[in-house]
Amino acid sequence: MVSLASIRASFLLQISIIASLLLAACAGNFYQDVDQTFGNERFKILEGGQLLTLSLDKLSGSGFQSRNEYLFGRFDMQLKLIPGNSAGTVTTFYLSSQGAGHDEIDFEFLGNSSGQPYTLHTNIYAQGKGDKEQRFRLWFDPTTSFHTYSIVWNSQRIIFLVDNIPLRVFNNQESIGVPFPKNQAMRVYCSLWNADDWATQGGRVKTDWTNAPFTVSYRNFNANGCVKVPGSSTCGSTNSLNNDQAWQTQGLDAKGRNRIRWVQQKFMIYNYCTDAPRFPQGFPSECKGSRF
Repeated sequence: MVSLASIRASFLLQISIIASLLLAACAGNFYQDVDQTFGNERFKILEGGQLLTLSLDKLSGSGFQSRNEYLFGRFDMQLKLIPGNSAGTVTTFYLSSQGAGHDEIDFEFLGNSSGQPYTLHTNIYAQGKGDKEQRFRLWFDPTTSFHTYSIVWNSQRIIFLVDNIPLRVFNNQESIGVPFPKNQAMRVYCSLWNADDWATQGGRVKTDWTNAPFTVSYRNFNANGCVKVPGSSTCGSTNSLNNDQAWQTQGLDAKGRNRIRWVQQKFMIYNYCTDAPRFPQGFPSECKGSRF
C-alpha cells in the first residue's frame, strides 16, 4: 500500500519540477540583469548568462545586485546551496532599499555541519525596523539540485514561497500602526559570506576553511515587477517577459492556506510571534492578527 507520506512527497516533487520548467521559460540573463557588488574573481557568470556562481574563501565572499529597482513585484531565483560542511556560511537572496529607514525582505540560508539541515531564515524590515524573524527547515536537500525561492511583494502583503509552496505571509496592517514596506523601491541582492560568529548553532560551530572555497549556484532569475524610473519616486514600466501580473493582487487561496499550515506545523523552528520571553511587554501588534 502506498503511504500518504509518499504520495505527498511525490506531489511536492511534481510541483518543484513544474515550477522549475515554468521559471526557465521566462527567466532573464545574468549578463543583462545584474551587477557584481563584491568578491572579484569569486563572482562568475557561466553558460551564456544562464548560470551564476558565488564563492567564499578566507579572504572574502561575493555578491551581486539587480540593475533595476522595483516597487512591488514577484521575484524568483533558483539556488543550489553548498554541499557538505557549510557551517558558518550564509547564502542570501533578498530585496532591499538603501539608506536610513530602509526596507528589506530576506531569504537567508544558514549553513550547517555535514549531515545537518540548513536553516532557512526569513525577516522583514520596514522603515529600518526588523525583528520579524521566522525560521524553517526544508523538506528536501537544497544542495543536490536547484530549487525555486520566490518573494511576492504587493501593497497588501508579502509572500515567501519555496517551489511555489507558501511558507510565510506578512500582511499589510498599517491600519493598526504596523509599518509595511510600500514606498521605497528595492533591488534584488544575493551574496555568500562568512558569519560563523552567529550563523550555525548560535556561533558555536565555526567555518572549516579546509573546505574552502565554498560555492553556491544561482540560475533562472526572474523579476516580474514595476521598474522604478531613475530620478523618480514612481515606477514607469512593468518588467515581465510573460505579461503575468497576478502578483499585484496575489494572496492565498484555500489550497495555499492548507499548504502553509502544513509547512508551518512540520517545518517551522522559530517564530518571533510565539517567543514570549523576547517580548515581556506583549507581542508586536501584527502577531495578534490573522497569519494568512
